[in-house]
Amino acid sequence: MALWIVLAVIGAGLVYTFYLYNRLVRGRNRVEQGESDITIQLRRRYNIIPNLIESVKGYMSHERETMEAVTEARTVAMKAQKGSDLGASRRAENMLEGALKTLFAVSESYPDLKANQNFLHLQEEVVDAEDKIQAARRLYNSSLREFTDLTQIFPSNVIAGMFKFDADEYEYFEVDDPTTVADAPKVKF
Repeated sequence: MALWIVLAVIGAGLVYTFYLYNRLVRGRNRVEQGESDITIQLRRRYNIIPNLIESVKGYMSHERETMEAVTEARTVAMKAQKGSDLGASRRAENMLEGALKTLFAVSESYPDLKANQNFLHLQEEVVDAEDKIQAARRLYNSSLREFTDLTQIFPSNVIAGMFKFDADEYEYFEVDDPTTVADAPKVKF
């Protein structure tokens, strides 16, 4: 009888270990899926920007610096995304978001441009892409928080340590300087 009790306790322990291991795998997979979702939305935005610049060029010929800033920020963000430094990638993305905000703020001074259907459509596409990027970032951060909790809370932290699950290899997606992103760009003529 005692043997059956010991075997039942060992069996229950193994089942619980498998359960925790599977939760850790699912958590890590959600974080990686979140990263992938962000990448997909960023690429979508990168593909929209050249068309936006082309539609703006004719109207804003003397705003070359603004258009060059957007183009340069896009290039830097694309290169940073391919690298392994997540901090640099996030700083580049914040720079691109700021450049796009400046472009849209400057475009307000051009009534013909604001009436151009192609520009309006592309502007809506960029805004939609930004919304989807923010949603993907929130999902990623939420998934990372859940995975971090699993790797730090007992008893799943024991299983995480045994099987080398490490939430520290991922970083939360944060805005570098909230004041610069939240403030509207100041445009002077």
